[in-house]
This record gives sequence, structure tokens and C-alpha cells, in this order.
Amino acid sequence: MGGAGAGVCLLGAFLAPEQFFRAYLTGYLLWAGLALGCLALLMLQHLTGGDWGFVIRRILEAGTRTFSVLAALFLPLAVGLWMDAQAAPATGGEHPHVYLYEWAHKSVVEGDKILTQKAAYLNVPFFLLRAAAYFLAWMGLAWKLNQLSAEQDRTADAGLGRTFQKVSGPGLLLYGLTATFAAVDWVMSLEPHWFSTVYGLMFIVGQGLTTLSFAVLVLRGLRDEEPLAGVVRKSHFHDLGNLMLAFVMLWAYLAFSQFLIIWSGNLPEENVWYLRRMTHGWEWFAGLLFAFHFVLPFLLLLSRQTKQSVEMLSRVAAWMIFVRFADLFWLIAPAFEHEGVRVHWLNVAAPIGIGGIWLWSFLGQLARQPLLPTGDLKMSEELAHAGGH
Repeated sequence: MGGAGAGVCLLGAFLAPEQFFRAYLTGYLLWAGLALGCLALLMLQHLTGGDWGFVIRRILEAGTRTFSVLAALFLPLAVGLWMDAQAAPATGGEHPHVYLYEWAHKSVVEGDKILTQKAAYLNVPFFLLRAAAYFLAWMGLAWKLNQLSAEQDRTADAGLGRTFQKVSGPGLLLYGLTATFAAVDWVMSLEPHWFSTVYGLMFIVGQGLTTLSFAVLVLRGLRDEEPLAGVVRKSHFHDLGNLMLAFVMLWAYLAFSQFLIIWSGNLPEENVWYLRRMTHGWEWFAGLLFAFHFVLPFLLLLSRQTKQSVEMLSRVAAWMIFVRFADLFWLIAPAFEHEGVRVHWLNVAAPIGIGGIWLWSFLGQLARQPLLPTGDLKMSEELAHAGGH
């Protein structure tokens, strides 16, 4: 899947470069957000404990070991940025053609007072330097957590639980900062005149929701396989369903809060972002997103019956990954498609290609370790629940 999707994307890069870079960014953010969510939930589980984290810990750890692949997959976006910086100035006073980031074009910045003031931050070298810093921070946290996990498997040292907490506390703070700045750099700067102080947090919540949904699907596929058979219980899926419900509500709260504040303020430099996403057919897309990203999963996850049924919860989880991609599409596409909703074939090929490569890396990492953390103190407790299985 990854090879086929990458081949189609390569063809699209020559046939429709504009659509390629925009579709690639959308697909990349979905899978990069999944890896980031694995990192955040892994650290959260080390801080708080909980049965829900024990059974998916290896899934989360495998996800964190894919950042080197994601760093390599970031290169096409860096190429797009470089092409924007090298684009020829438009003639006749027109706006120059850009693929992604208009602030990368020197002539655009020189003719815009606001972008001139932001040029110290929004410039190509600093953008790439920040991206490298983000990946180094994420890979450093992932390496340390996985190194401690491997040591725990070897030694069963009870004191390592405290070490996990010492790493995870500051690590969550570092994750919050880097994920927020990455959202600002990679997505919000597509429309550099607009800003929102809650923007990064919306991405963080979306990453957590995507990862929980993915974990439910992987756990469903492995629950009848050794050594998870007998250990994974319906209560684990119920806990994951409750967490999904919490993230669904938090996403809706943040999205509506941003909308309410900007719309009631009615400032031209702020409401233009929503005007682009609520006209020319995008209003229908937004309405469907609200219905299927919040209302439907909220009602389903509110039901205990849904969370007690592994098959039903898995369907909800698969749906949530799809609507997470739709949400990213709604955030990115209207920045360029001002005349209406347009879905290009690259919008399908890019997430499949990137996702295939990421899943190949993830499954390879998942196979490297036992599916249960054998040195964790919770191991004996979980075995007791499984009748000594």
C-alpha cells in the first residue's frame, strides 16, 4: 500500500504539483499526529497508571519508534517550502504563485506589512531549524522511554516506575510545546495573517483521539493472539471507550470555543478564516463534520453497550480515524480552495501512501518486543485477572 500510494503521489507531483503538496500535507499530519499521540498517551500512562495503558503500552511504544520514518517523510514538505521560496515573482502586481506557504516568497513579504513584522519567525531557515528541533525532541523522548522499558523487561526493577514518571512529567510539557509550535508552523502559517491561541491544543486533542481509536483497532486484532489472549478483557475496551468519549467532548469544546469567540468578536482579520470554511459549499462540510465528529460518536460512546461490545467500539474507532482525516482536510483545503469543495485523487493517494509506509514501520517495531511489558509490576495483577494465564 505504501509503495503503490507513493508511486501515485510521485506521478501526481509531476502532473499536479499544487495538489500534491497540499494533499501530502494533509495525509502527513494524520499519521504524524498518530505517532505524536502514541508518545503523549505513553507518558500519560506512566504518570497516571491504569489498566487501559498496560494492555496498549507496547502498541504506544511501537508508535513512538516511527519518528525517524516520519522525519524522512517530511522531506517532500521541505521541498515544497523551498519551491515556494524560489518561485518567480508575479508580473503586473499579481500575487505570486505558491504551493503551500506564501510567507516563504520574498516578494510577498516585502509587499505586506504584517508579514514583514512576522518575518523574523516565518522564514525558511528558521522554519526548517524548528522542524529539526521538533523531531529531535520527539525522538529523544521516544528513545529514553523505550530504553527504560527494555531495561524494565530485563531487570523487573520496581524503582524504574519512578524514573518513568520523572521523564514523562517534563516530557509531556515538552510535547505540548513542540506539538503546538508544529501545528502553528505547518498548518496555521498556511494563512499567516490569521491566528488562534487554542489552535495547537485542538491538534493535541485530535492526536490523542486518533491514537486511542488506532489502539482499539490494533488491540481488537491481537486480543485472541498470545500472549494477550485471556489478558485483554472487555473492561479494557470500556476504559478506552471512555477516554475516546472524553477526547470527543474536549475536541468539540475547543472547536466551539474558538468559533464562538472569533465569530462574536467579528473582526475582519479573524473571521475571514471561518468565512472561507463556511461559504461556497464548505458550510455543508462543516455541518457534516460537526455531526459525525461529535454528535454521532458522542451518542454512541455515551452508551455502555457500545463500549462493552468490542466489534461496535472498533467500528466507532475506525470511523473516528476517518473523520479525523476529514477534519484535517477542512482545516487545510479551504486555505487554497476558495471557490468550493474539491476532492482531488491525490487526497486519497497521499494518506494511503504515507499510511502504508508508516504502518509497515509500526508493525515491524511492534514485532520487536513481547506484546506485554513483562517487567511491569502490573503484570502479576493482570495475570491474576486472567486466572494465571
